[in-house]
Amino acid sequence: MTHGIDTGFLVAAEVADHPDHQAARLKFEGFRNSGDRFALVPQVLAEFVHVVTDPKRFTQPLTMEQALERAEIWWESPEVDQLGSDAFSVRTFFAWMRQHRLGRKRILDTLLASTFREAGVQSILTTNARDFAVLGRFDCVVP
Repeated sequence: MTHGIDTGFLVAAEVADHPDHQAARLKFEGFRNSGDRFALVPQVLAEFVHVVTDPKRFTQPLTMEQALERAEIWWESPEVDQLGSDAFSVRTFFAWMRQHRLGRKRILDTLLASTFREAGVQSILTTNARDFAVLGRFDCVVP
């Protein structure tokens, strides 16, 4: 099985003082040890870098270089499928935004979900299952 990785889960897995750090690492390692694969999109990595370098969120934020190195390690990992939005996922994005009457705060999560859906990903590792529950198409795994 392939699990899409949401930004919140990636932050939890990487930041030791995140409250869900240990649980996220255990979930990730369990899936990896079972031979599962993972899917990432560039916008998750960009948001990850933005979050982990923010001194308002963490007492010891990563430097930009540290954040970029960690993001690149995830992106280049052999068990990670690198995904990007295409015409089909954008069409799905528009349809879901209208169908579910989603507002501006749901734009990026819906685009992420549509990209995962068009790539055949049915499971999302996330710290906020509510972001994807309204779509009714994914198994959300939380730490």
